[in-house]
Order: sequence, then structure tokens, then C-alpha cells
Amino acid sequence: MSDWIPSTLPAGTAGSAALQGFLLCLGLIVAIGAQNAFVLRQGLRREHVGLLAALCSASDALLIAAGVAGVAGLVAAHPGLSRWMAVAGMLFLLAYGLQAWRRAWHGESMAVAAGPGLSRRAAVLQLAGFTLLNPHVYLDTVLLMGSVGAQWPGPTERTAFVAGAALASTLWFHGLAYGARAMAGWFARPVAWRVLDTVIGAMMLALCAGLLPLALGR
Repeated sequence: MSDWIPSTLPAGTAGSAALQGFLLCLGLIVAIGAQNAFVLRQGLRREHVGLLAALCSASDALLIAAGVAGVAGLVAAHPGLSRWMAVAGMLFLLAYGLQAWRRAWHGESMAVAAGPGLSRRAAVLQLAGFTLLNPHVYLDTVLLMGSVGAQWPGPTERTAFVAGAALASTLWFHGLAYGARAMAGWFARPVAWRVLDTVIGAMMLALCAGLLPLALGR
């Protein structure tokens, strides 16, 4: 994506930098991932929706800003950091995926909408795990977006790039979290929660397997 965006936008203006940041960030975060799945599920349960969406977009903005400021070069110079992040991310995704399958298998999904949910602290900690223990988050925000944003010539353009990316993240996560409520009627049926937890569990384990080459240093 970073190959075609610069060539289609006029260079040297803050507006172009903001648009580039917006499009690049949106293209990266729309793909289904662990963080998106968690926000969707919490949105369906209507638990801490605004807080979680705000934390997601804020973390994206901070990581992108850090990458643009030069952290991308530091991480690229120390590949061992990516390997340890991959190992930690695999463990976290494995545990969450198996937990989702356990809910679906034992019928715990049937009462998930009516039963006790996650406390604010537990929800924030789980979100932090999906955000901070997922190497793909750093690869997308710090390395990819950081390296693209750092190519803009001045601080005004680089700031605009980060602002555009932050706007895309804010619109996406708040739309995902609050838009989930439109599907609340369908998810009032117990079987829907079984299907959701089964799909989420499979997706988490697939993401876990996808991190194996990085964890092995390949």
C-alpha cells in the first residue's frame, strides 16, 4: 500500500500527508484481527464501549507518532525485539482462542449477554494484551506507517500524517464498537454467541500460528 499512495497524491502539503495517513491506516486496521474481534464482542455486549474504542484509537495514534519520530529505525536495528514480541503474542492469542472455544463448547455463550461481563479493569487489561502483545500492531503502526510518515519533509506534514491516521483509527473503532449494537437482536439468540465464539477462537489460533515463523526467527 505504501508503494502506491505516495504516487497518487501531490507532495509537500499537509492535506496530502493527512490523506495519506488516513488511507494507509484505514487499509491496515480494517482487516480482521484480534483487537477488532475483541472490540466487536464488547460492543455486542455493550460493555465499556466508548472507553475501549478510545483506547484503541489513542494507542494507534501514539504508536504511529512514535514510529514517525524515529522508533522504526530502532526496532529495525534490533530484530530480536520482534522475536520476543512474537512469542508473547502467540501465548496470549493461544490462551484467548482456547478460552473462546471453551465458552462455545460448554454452552457458556448462551448466558453471556445476561450474565456477568468483564469489569472495566479486566476489559482494559485484555485490550492491552491484544494491543501490546501483538507484533503485527508494531509492524503496521511503528514500522510500516512510521517509515512512510517519516518520509514527509517537514514537521507540519509529519504531524498531519499522524493526525490523518489517528482520524481513520478513531472512525473505525468507534464505528465498530457502536455499530455492533445494530446486530444485538440477532445475537440475542444463544446459537449466535456459540458461532461468534467459535469463529473468534479459530481466528485467534490462526493468528497465533501466523506468528510462529517470526517467533522462530525465520
